[in-house]
Amino acid sequence: MNWANAGFEVFGTHVLWTDLVGNIAALATVLFAMRKSMWTWPVQFTASVLLFIASVNAGITGNALKQVLFAGLAIYGFWAWRRGTQGGKELAVRPATGRERLLLVSVMLVGTVLVGLFFYATGLSWGAHEPLPKGAFLVAADAYIFVGSAVATWAQGKALVDFWIVWVAVDLVGVPLAFSSGLVVSGAVYGLFFVLVLVGFVKWLREYQGAAGQGHVAVAS
Repeated sequence: MNWANAGFEVFGTHVLWTDLVGNIAALATVLFAMRKSMWTWPVQFTASVLLFIASVNAGITGNALKQVLFAGLAIYGFWAWRRGTQGGKELAVRPATGRERLLLVSVMLVGTVLVGLFFYATGLSWGAHEPLPKGAFLVAADAYIFVGSAVATWAQGKALVDFWIVWVAVDLVGVPLAFSSGLVVSGAVYGLFFVLVLVGFVKWLREYQGAAGQGHVAVAS
């Protein structure tokens, strides 16, 4: 067994170290994001590398590609937050505008269809090799998680309160898919993510409302 497959047994289930440590780092990312810490992005980059390896071993191509995208978006997020805190300023969070929300929803819907067709045609998604209709559902779930994760991370880089809600929508599909794929740790962590994301949403929203009450409201850029 090579290092990428190294792990341990829990109740007859093999748990990969890459899956475990990667998800611990991913959880830390959420906690750092709640505090608007710049550590959010380097920790996310590390988690992406480890979870990419775990996903490749599990044969979840969509999730693996998602981690590649995460790594790139972590670099963007670091740059965007660094820019937003220049001069010692605190990162200002805000709700998305109506136009931005329409964009987020449209990209998720259209993106899921286009990426799903691409995954199915190329066989990149493991679901493409399953018989219909199960295969179509798995490919759609793969594509939805991929696109939704990209949208959420982009919105996070923009410091939009709405990014937490996008993550809720992604987790509703990610939790059952991870468990059904044998990534037990990922499934459990996604469930914990769901709770933390709701807490993060309330925290950022209250912070925005507090700033708005004092006349310090972030401007869309």
